[in-house]
Parts: sequence; C-alpha cells; structure tokens
Amino acid sequence: MIFQVRTDNHIRNSAEFAESIRAAAETALAPRFGDRLRRVEVYLEDTNGHKGGVDTRCSVEVHLAGRPPVAAEDRAADVDTAVDGALEKVLRVLEKQLGRRGDRAGHLSAAGDEAR
Repeated sequence: MIFQVRTDNHIRNSAEFAESIRAAAETALAPRFGDRLRRVEVYLEDTNGHKGGVDTRCSVEVHLAGRPPVAAEDRAADVDTAVDGALEKVLRVLEKQLGRRGDRAGHLSAAGDEAR
C-alpha cells in the first residue's frame, strides 16, 4: 500500500508525524479493506494559519483495487481530530458503496464480509 501525507506550510510534517497518521489510517481501514487498499492520501491544511479556531482541514483519499477513488474531508481545531473525522467519513462512504451485508445466498459481500 502506498501512503502519503501532504501538509501546507502551517503544519509541520515529519517522519514521526506521517507515521502516526498512517497508524491511525491503518487502524481504521485495514480491518475491513486491508487486502484491497492500494493507496491512501492524507492532505492537511491550516486554513487560518496562526489565528486559531476550527481551521484544520483534513482530506483523505482512498484507492481500493478495482474501484474509483473515494474521498472525504473534515474540519476541526486540531490535526488528530480532523484526521479521525475524515477517516470516519471515508469509512462510511466505502461501507455504503461496498457493503452488501444481507446476501441471501451466503456469498461474500463486495466489501469482503461474510453475509449474516
């Protein structure tokens, strides 16, 4: 899986920072879509700079094998909350697009879960 973190000039990016965001993304996405993940891109922007407030924007773009990319964004006062919110939203979109939970024949759903 390819993983990228991009930031604007107001958010300091480092290997440790990118690794912490990667861990959060893998924790959220891997249990359900791990074998299908091809690329995850996280974009972070501090829209107001030093002014403060709810100004951190996080966009997450997920590429699954055989599917068009899916993206979602969230805004929050800090990076961690914005990342968590964007990951939750992109998970909801993926589950809505791929989740066929009640397959009557007992086949695996498009998301890879067994029918219940």
